[in-house]
Amino acid sequence: MLRTRILYGSRSFSSAAKEMTVRDALNSGLDEEMSKDPKVFIMGEEVGEYQGAYKITKGLLEKYGPDRVRDTPITEAGFAGIGVGAAYYGLRPVVEFMTFNFSMQAIDHIINSAAKSNYMSSGQISVPIVFRGPNGAAAGVGAQHSQAFFISLNLFIFFLSFPRWLGTCWAPFLLVHRMMVAHTVGSGSFPFLYKPNFLTKIECYASCPGLKVLSPYSSEDARGLLKAAIRDPDPVVFLENELLYGESFPVSPEVLDSSFCLPLGKAQIEREGKDVTITAFSKMVGHALKAAEMLAKEGISAEVINLRSIRPLDRATINASVRKTNRLQYLVENCVASNSTSVVEESFQDLDAPVERIAGADVPMPYAANLERMAVPQVHITIFTLMLL
Repeated sequence: MLRTRILYGSRSFSSAAKEMTVRDALNSGLDEEMSKDPKVFIMGEEVGEYQGAYKITKGLLEKYGPDRVRDTPITEAGFAGIGVGAAYYGLRPVVEFMTFNFSMQAIDHIINSAAKSNYMSSGQISVPIVFRGPNGAAAGVGAQHSQAFFISLNLFIFFLSFPRWLGTCWAPFLLVHRMMVAHTVGSGSFPFLYKPNFLTKIECYASCPGLKVLSPYSSEDARGLLKAAIRDPDPVVFLENELLYGESFPVSPEVLDSSFCLPLGKAQIEREGKDVTITAFSKMVGHALKAAEMLAKEGISAEVINLRSIRPLDRATINASVRKTNRLQYLVENCVASNSTSVVEESFQDLDAPVERIAGADVPMPYAANLERMAVPQVHITIFTLMLL
């Protein structure tokens, strides 16, 4: 039996590295895995004739036919259940949700059928299935298309007062957030950062035993993680970001190799630093890198970790970084990941400042563009809180 060579990529590119969009990275990864394994097929709304709502499945129907690229009705519970049943019988379905907001229709099959069957059958039933699609805020699509499903919903860090040197450009931001929290905190003397101790919890995919949860940032991430997810014997929730589909990233020849794959549960250090650790995933990695670049001009050296895998979480990389920098800020779109718990448990004695949290506002995603920007983390917010640590 020939043993497949697996290449684990690093973030070192030559000056001649090819550029590839995240969309093309996902498409090529799907194509190669379908070509390699006839048991792999994809199903979902408009994945065939329309070639995918976001063109991730472009060209696959023509190449593999309707038996392996299956258009479905608008019934997430129906086709997710069919996918789980197919995985029970040894096929490797890739189920596409047009948006992960609509995966709530299918959550019984994802949580109770796919995630728990291996455990409840004492390992007799494997469920090699991938649930993939866009997750989180896009642009002007409103609350029902903008929820991020990672682990639990939390409240944003509201800024209630600012030093005078920040200038009047912060006034609109300050005014809006004062209005948003006035009914909660009342009047009087406020602390600089308001961190409420009441949380709105949503038990989501990263808190479900039996599931693996991945969230790519770059083209390398998208290609390597999707191929790994399809090959994995367990159910994988693969959370993409619509706004990243058209973004181009450099990819090395190793990444373009058909046997390229990334290990699950392994984070990537995107930028090394010594003063503070910033962890992020998906679109927020780009925000963290921009913030780190701007902070470098102020003499602050930030280390940026792209988590890649939400479950399993690479606790070792996070804690090793915190033990070096002694400070942690974790950046998420509109929910809270569990890496701060890991650091408090394993590296509390190495912290020189409280763990800082930047997360999305505890509101349904607004439709208006200006309010939409206020509801998700921005680069200037990341920089400002880091300078306070």
